[in-house]
Amino acid sequence: MHFFWKFSLLMSITLEEVKTRKDLKKFIYYPASIHKNHDAWIPSIYPDDWKFFDPRKNKSFSYSDTVLLLASNNGKIVGRIMGLINKRYNEIHKENHARFAFMECEDQTEIAHSLLQYIENWAKQKGMEKIIGPMGFSDKDPQGLLIEGFEHRAVLETACNHPYMVDLIENEGYKKKVDLNDYLIKVPDKMPELYTGIYSRLINNGEFKLVEFKSTKELKDFIIPVLQLMNETYGKIYGYVPLTEKEMQEYAKRYLPILDPDFCKVVTKGEKVIGFVIAMPDLGEGLKKAKGKLYPFGIFKILTSMKRTKHLVLLLGAIHSQYRGMGTDALMAVKILETAMKRGMTTIESHVILETNTKMNAEVIKAGGKEFKKFRIYFKAL
Repeated sequence: MHFFWKFSLLMSITLEEVKTRKDLKKFIYYPASIHKNHDAWIPSIYPDDWKFFDPRKNKSFSYSDTVLLLASNNGKIVGRIMGLINKRYNEIHKENHARFAFMECEDQTEIAHSLLQYIENWAKQKGMEKIIGPMGFSDKDPQGLLIEGFEHRAVLETACNHPYMVDLIENEGYKKKVDLNDYLIKVPDKMPELYTGIYSRLINNGEFKLVEFKSTKELKDFIIPVLQLMNETYGKIYGYVPLTEKEMQEYAKRYLPILDPDFCKVVTKGEKVIGFVIAMPDLGEGLKKAKGKLYPFGIFKILTSMKRTKHLVLLLGAIHSQYRGMGTDALMAVKILETAMKRGMTTIESHVILETNTKMNAEVIKAGGKEFKKFRIYFKAL
């Protein structure tokens, strides 16, 4: 039973839970109105959003309590938010926390207050002690609020918000939980000797094999082993929830069609995958032109932009704990840089890295990374 379904405030702000497909359409497309003249924002891939918010297609709903909320003023949508309780994560980590996610609203304190207060009351009714956010089902969903680097365009699966959202959330009593850093790395004209020396030694040694791909068909057989390795290595990363077999299949089906095989590198020892890195040419410009739609012509605009872009985005990477510090990261770095140079890339974006992951932050900085965006996950006691 929900705490509220519908109520009105003095400013004629009305909150309604998303109950119908028509409501969900408003929820999915609302950000486009808030970011209409926001150059740094890129739309979602809307067909993916329809699947993501469908409990029949997104298995994360099966182990989570959720509520989607719309705020309106005199019939006009002025905000949205999702509340969720990932019961599986709470059980694994012995926590009693709710989350808020996908929050968007106009620059009005009353709207932000009403949205957050509704989710807080909903969470308290379910016995939660704390609320965290912005954060979705797992760390693979856009997480954190952008607090630095507003002038830089967003990339796929990262948050993008107006600066005023920081004040709106902090004014509601939310405090810093943890920050995430995003770095920009310039693609060098020449391969760093530090990497080439390690690469040559490991390849000549023959203990490890660097696997590269020319087609999606070749890549297909490695997707599940890569996700299984991710489960093994990401367990202690804040917000991560191990993927089930069904979720692995869903991730493979969702991302395989848009992955560029050139930028997927795998390290094996014998028959075992012990390391991987997946990067993607930035598709932001194409997404903006396609307005988030794949058909009938959006997919061609996206693919064209991926071929023309000079900006590469690192999406995922991991090394089995047993083989860290042995140079396997250099194997993958050399090949990613080689491909980036061959394809005319000039910059690489690290994607978000938890500030607590000191080793990864140090590696990126050592590779020449300069921090250019920062995101923050907040918390509030209930």
